[in-house]
Amino acid sequence: MNVFKNYKKLNSKILFTGLLMVGGIVSSCNSLLEEEPKTIVSENFYQSKSDFDAATNAIYFPLRMVRSEQVAVLSAHTDWGYGRGSRAQYNDFDGFNPTNMNAAAERWNSFYQGIRNANLVIEKAPLSELLTRDEMNSYHAEAKFLRALTYFDLVRNWGGVPLRTDLNSNDKDVPKSSEEDVYAFILADLADAEENLPTVATAPGRPTLWAAKTLLADVYLQLEEFEMAKTKAQEVIDSGEFQLVEITSVDDLREKIFGATLISSSEEVFSFKFTRQTGQGNGLPWILNHPSTGLYNFGGAYAHYGDATNPFYKEWEDGDLRKELWQLVDFGLGDSTIVNGKYAEPQAVDNTGAGNDLPIYRYSELLLIYAEASARVDGVTEANLEAVNQVHRRAFGLEPMVESEKDYVLTTITLEDFLDLILQEKAYETQFEGKRWLDLKRTGRAEEFVMKNKGISISEKHYLWPIPLEELNFNEAMSASDQNPGY
Repeated sequence: MNVFKNYKKLNSKILFTGLLMVGGIVSSCNSLLEEEPKTIVSENFYQSKSDFDAATNAIYFPLRMVRSEQVAVLSAHTDWGYGRGSRAQYNDFDGFNPTNMNAAAERWNSFYQGIRNANLVIEKAPLSELLTRDEMNSYHAEAKFLRALTYFDLVRNWGGVPLRTDLNSNDKDVPKSSEEDVYAFILADLADAEENLPTVATAPGRPTLWAAKTLLADVYLQLEEFEMAKTKAQEVIDSGEFQLVEITSVDDLREKIFGATLISSSEEVFSFKFTRQTGQGNGLPWILNHPSTGLYNFGGAYAHYGDATNPFYKEWEDGDLRKELWQLVDFGLGDSTIVNGKYAEPQAVDNTGAGNDLPIYRYSELLLIYAEASARVDGVTEANLEAVNQVHRRAFGLEPMVESEKDYVLTTITLEDFLDLILQEKAYETQFEGKRWLDLKRTGRAEEFVMKNKGISISEKHYLWPIPLEELNFNEAMSASDQNPGY
């Protein structure tokens, strides 16, 4: 029976990811830019529902493909993660060298490919004579959600960026917008998405109203609009649509929340979906795993690792199942080297075909967003303390909704301590999901924690990534003065 269930799950993942590839498979960035307009951008396209299904699916392809590398790089920027080989330079916190500048440019290009594809859907949907009003609104909302998510990635890593929209999609030269203007644009897109996205996903991996509210909560938290962040997070909690997955072992953690054949879970708010097909899989299992652990059937590159002598790891309470995702593996960097097995995949078809989905938002993170926003507005309360306790209980294999001996107690915690606790709890919970570095920057505590846990001072230029030279050279609305500091 279990084999049959897993077979059905795997085939469902293959079917869904196959649908996402319609109109989106390309051999390279150049072929996407050169060839796709000949097929998708034509007079006869963008009319029927099937046309817009294909066009919407094409938004996902570059965003999914860049996400694994994006998470890996952000994890090397943290106070707990290290890169190896060409990635080792990230450990210096001194900005990017030429190799990593080129890699950052590739990520930039992928993000803007996703934005361009979203712009096409947003521009063309109202012009269709075949879509109903509800269908048009739905495609619009999904494209705007994905565009907002992508600009949120861009602005937090590069600062001000060119705002390429459906209104200037034919313009080669677009000036750099301020961070304030980018955030205003994100909020406008999310207002539309929140109004028109469904309450239940039309298919696994499709955004919902709750995904839009969660992203809004995160954006408001970034902007220090804590009352709005609290409100949006509270609306997701009050919906009753989500609950934490119960686990009792580290294997449960791997399989029930991040498993390779998992379609969805009760705590998935929004994820990018992958499947066991060549070129359609999640790259993180290959990037992270070491052959000796047996968690990945193609060994692994162990290109990112940790260190058991790092205070971040040493101070982490034993018994926390999230800590047990790390294993000691000495591959030449010392006997305190640890590698992470969060994304286990025993049956990948090749190094590009791991089936694990990559979470963008989980309910556990939403609870912590709510806890922080609420605490900054109301101080420590029973409600925001309970939100943290639910995540903390589950980490020790306890029932999330039942009081336990692991609970933090209202009468013994100050606001400052509570905010520290939330920041640390989120670091444990979202390791290798690309969150910690962005949280440290947002709270102004990156220098503090990187010095404490790695003994390194952060160069000013390391806080923002370099704008690609190609953008500065060929976008005539930008100049060398638009480059980020230090490059």
